[in-house]
Amino acid sequence: MVEDKALAALKRIAQDEAWRAAFIRQLIAFEAAIDAPGVDVREEITGPLADALFDDDQVVRKTLSSGVTFEFLYRSKIARDFVMSTPEAPDHAWEPQTSRLLVNLARRAKQVVIGGAYFGDHAVLIAREIAPRGGVVHAFEPNNQQRAMLVRNAELNGLGNIRPRPEGLWSDSTTKLKLVGYDSFASAEVAEADAADGFRTVTIADYLEAAGVDRLDLIVVDIEGAELGALKGAEPFLALPPGQAPDILFEVHRHYVDWSNGLEATEIARLLTGHGYHLFALRDFNSNYDLSGRPIELIPADAIHLEGPPHGFNMVAVKDPAIFETDAYRIVRDVSPKLLRHKDPRLHHPVGGLQAR
Repeated sequence: MVEDKALAALKRIAQDEAWRAAFIRQLIAFEAAIDAPGVDVREEITGPLADALFDDDQVVRKTLSSGVTFEFLYRSKIARDFVMSTPEAPDHAWEPQTSRLLVNLARRAKQVVIGGAYFGDHAVLIAREIAPRGGVVHAFEPNNQQRAMLVRNAELNGLGNIRPRPEGLWSDSTTKLKLVGYDSFASAEVAEADAADGFRTVTIADYLEAAGVDRLDLIVVDIEGAELGALKGAEPFLALPPGQAPDILFEVHRHYVDWSNGLEATEIARLLTGHGYHLFALRDFNSNYDLSGRPIELIPADAIHLEGPPHGFNMVAVKDPAIFETDAYRIVRDVSPKLLRHKDPRLHHPVGGLQAR
């Protein structure tokens, strides 16, 4: 009976946009007011309450402090934490330091390939940065609904330089894949040739050749375990010398990458270092969290704290690590790339603490 009344109350709040916004502000205030070490308050308490206010097919609109506007489906942690951002108009949609790093790298770029573009949370920021130079973002997203949101967000922000693509990036251009899992957690698996829910693969090299593009400045791949295949499909570009080879941002996850012998021993790391790349883990929140004014913390590949339950994080690979020798970056060692508010501050908080500026 009590649970029924609680659900009815949440449903009533959800019906009024102003009530919903006020309730979410109170949830955020609750998070700030309590001290609960070891408890992930967002995941266990406030997040589920916010989720109860939305439907999976509900489209939400939110505007960043820069004026960039996004519309997105409320069906992921990405959507929930964006809705629950502090401040209400943040400087990013998802992963604060990843967003900043990509914009920084985009200042050196004109041709960009993104695998796993989703609704455009990073693609739009990159496209906006490179548009004045005639730059193009080739954005691959096999999920039809999310690709439609990507197209919508390009329109909302007046960006004509995003090329949405339905293929999956892979090590060959002849395989058919299918998505297994829900929305942002879906991974690609090989499908039968006649699978109705399948999609074709393409290598980065084959796609760019067909598109008449002979340069590549930045690769971004977050495709739930298919990162290695996608990068193998870009090897003609990876083999180029410094100044011509693309910078790369990619995700590694313990579900897909066996780092039990160290990250440097993994196949994806050996592929990149074999082509002369220097690898760093990017310390970031897998969330929307205000880190404005903080340096981007990078961990050399041989100094990453990898212990803990299965988890993933973003890495950056460059051929000229001197680009990180500015005040915008801080090289750190023997800490975790996973920034987590409820875990050991020595390993999981930014250097100087969460509140330092």
